Amino acid sequence: MSREWKLYFDDMLSFCEKVESYTHGLTREEFEVSGLNYDATLWNVQLFGEAAKNIPEEIRLQIPEVPWRELIGMRNRLAHGYFGINNSILWHVIEVEVPKLQHALQHTLATRPELFVEQS
Repeated sequence: MSREWKLYFDDMLSFCEKVESYTHGLTREEFEVSGLNYDATLWNVQLFGEAAKNIPEEIRLQIPEVPWRELIGMRNRLAHGYFGINNSILWHVIEVEVPKLQHALQHTLATRPELFVEQS
């Protein structure tokens, strides 16, 4: 039995909260040497793309404010280590992109409830 796409959407919100929690109050330099915080954050950033892949294309097209392609691409780069990890880009994702993503997801939940209603 496949998992319902709405659960992946909820997971993405959870990943945002975790990234925020793991990096709260840290400078970039502190974050880069933090060990567990760094690894946990990196894992959750990677999971954004994994969750995004499992949301059907027809749903993704209805939520254009979420950068689906970029999330999936970032996951692939991190998972396969194509170019290594650029901490400057990772910090930008943490500081700028994750809050924007969290806002877009929350906004979608608040303004598009019809997407989340069971269809019979």
